[in-house]
Amino acid sequence: QVQLVESGGGLVQAGGSLRLSCAASRRVFPIQAMGWYRQAPGKQRELVASIHRSGSTNYADSVKGRFTISKDNAKDTMNLQMNSLKPEDTAVYYCNGDQFGLKWPRAGDYWGQGTQVTVSP
Repeated sequence: QVQLVESGGGLVQAGGSLRLSCAASRRVFPIQAMGWYRQAPGKQRELVASIHRSGSTNYADSVKGRFTISKDNAKDTMNLQMNSLKPEDTAVYYCNGDQFGLKWPRAGDYWGQGTQVTVSP
């Protein structure tokens, strides 16, 4: 069973930056695709950005130009650099993994516990 562990959330003022990281463990095969999703109170979970092992990326329109996703294929780790943060980016951010890449760009089967990102006005 793949385990995904997020880190790097926190509180930041609008216009600031945060970097989220996700590390995968207990995998028997390199993870082919990973992504970040977020869920704000009272809203559905939504895609933020995803990345395939090949390097292909997919971003939500609301974060294009502000967020950058990256993946270290050798370590199966993933980062999300978030710049120019806005209060509407406030949410719990979840790491997602698709071990064989069969569902990418949709969400895979594995989820992390989530990390809170709060952007103050």
